[in-house]
Amino acid sequence: MKHIDVCLTPELLDLHDVDNTIVVVADVFRATSCMVTAFAYGVGSIIPVATVEECRDLQQRGYLAAAERNARTVEGFDLDNSPFSYMDERLEGADIAMTTTNGTLAITKSRTAVKVLVGSFLNLDAVANYLRGQSYDVLVLCAGWKGRVNLEDTLFAGALADRLKDDYSMMEDSVLMAHRLYVDGKDNLISYLANASHIRRLQRLGIQKDIAYCLQHDLYDVVPVLRGNALVKMEI
Repeated sequence: MKHIDVCLTPELLDLHDVDNTIVVVADVFRATSCMVTAFAYGVGSIIPVATVEECRDLQQRGYLAAAERNARTVEGFDLDNSPFSYMDERLEGADIAMTTTNGTLAITKSRTAVKVLVGSFLNLDAVANYLRGQSYDVLVLCAGWKGRVNLEDTLFAGALADRLKDDYSMMEDSVLMAHRLYVDGKDNLISYLANASHIRRLQRLGIQKDIAYCLQHDLYDVVPVLRGNALVKMEI
């Protein structure tokens, strides 16, 4: 039987063999939620890069550019890290360069996988439906926060494991833990996450609406996939 596992932070990715695995990267607050929303609203592609310098270079070459560090927009860039910024018809067909504190770094670290998918609660069912038809093992890579584990990405990993529990076996403690956390908190994720560290960071910035939005399940039938160095919307 196929296996699903969870890597709780990119700092632990070297402990996993991803060469024969589909990696699903999750940065719920807010990078992967932004990406899913962007593709749902018609963006053409997103190039995820690890550094602000790489993103600025692409901006100078004509790309729209989004840069975030420490949950704040980097000065001089076109877009921020709020999913509501990507609900703009002017972005339809656009090619965007993006760098974030955690999410884009996690994606770039996963390039040797069979496939790299972008996951969030917003496209949870779409990702699960796609994976059911695949023959590879799955690793959910939680972007975390600056190398540390965070609760929201772990809960997403548990949610995906819950959707796939009849198709994939859960053997390792990390996926068992993530699944149990999600089952415990799924009826009210906002309350369950009330004291989470990144929730507190975002609340200090006054963007509670982003938090509520990013925790909604199954809004979009969209699966972003990494093709070369760019994320594109998978035809499913």
